[in-house]
Amino acid sequence: MTVSLDTPLQPVRSEGRQRLTRMARRTFGFVGQMARNPLTAIGGGIILLLLIVAAFAPWIAPYNPLVQDLNNALVAPNAQHWFGTDEFGRDIFSRLVYGSRITLYIVLLVSVTVGPLGLLLGVTAGYFGGKVDAVLMRVTDIFISFPSLVLALAFVAALGPGLEHVVIAITITAWPPIARLARAETLSLRQADFISAVRLQGASPVRVLWRHIVPLCLPSVIIRITMNMAGIILTAAGLGFLGLGAQPPEPEWGSDDLQRAYLHDGVLVGGHYSGAGDPDQQPGVQLFRRWLT
Repeated sequence: MTVSLDTPLQPVRSEGRQRLTRMARRTFGFVGQMARNPLTAIGGGIILLLLIVAAFAPWIAPYNPLVQDLNNALVAPNAQHWFGTDEFGRDIFSRLVYGSRITLYIVLLVSVTVGPLGLLLGVTAGYFGGKVDAVLMRVTDIFISFPSLVLALAFVAALGPGLEHVVIAITITAWPPIARLARAETLSLRQADFISAVRLQGASPVRVLWRHIVPLCLPSVIIRITMNMAGIILTAAGLGFLGLGAQPPEPEWGSDDLQRAYLHDGVLVGGHYSGAGDPDQQPGVQLFRRWLT
């Protein structure tokens, strides 16, 4: 008599499929619910468009953003170069498309680092209170008292230019609001009945924080991080504009605004930018005159 020791795999597979089905239903349900809100749909569409442009940049951009062609420098927008070319003959549209990758890199890296940092400090201060809360919140107040761009500029100036230093500087300036939010959430949760019951069962403070308080603080922290993304993009672009972000010839939005000879070298004449010596032929003057007429 033989006894089969093989375990049936069909129930395990069916259970895995059911989990995937439930997850897919929840995801589509969440997307459908968000799509009913016009503002949410518009914001989600913009984010999705930015992600698509960054992911498919090699197929969307018609030219290599780093290749120089001095024979076609400062060419006006045309069928071949939709946004024209810069002073080195590089296609501006291609640099704009590839610049979205660097921008998303900064935003995602800052969001991944600033979320856990602010959440950790906030829940620690809110749960333990006393001197721990006083010390952490005074440090937080010091960082909040300075404008984020000025503080990031000071850190990048000390660390030196570069994308990694920009990420570190923005992370240092972006965590205080998240820590404040996590602390407020923790203060409202630490005296709850279910937290007291967990303590009576002998759970350690680390277990209480990790298993019960942090999961309840995550939704608010995630929302706060998404609201900070616009400020992160502006800060990164501002540092790049000052020459402290991505260094040339990397296609970064802020540094490309810094090197904008295609804007201040003149107006369009014969398909090229010219008229740099005559103030009356500058683009701003021409646009102002057209607005008056």
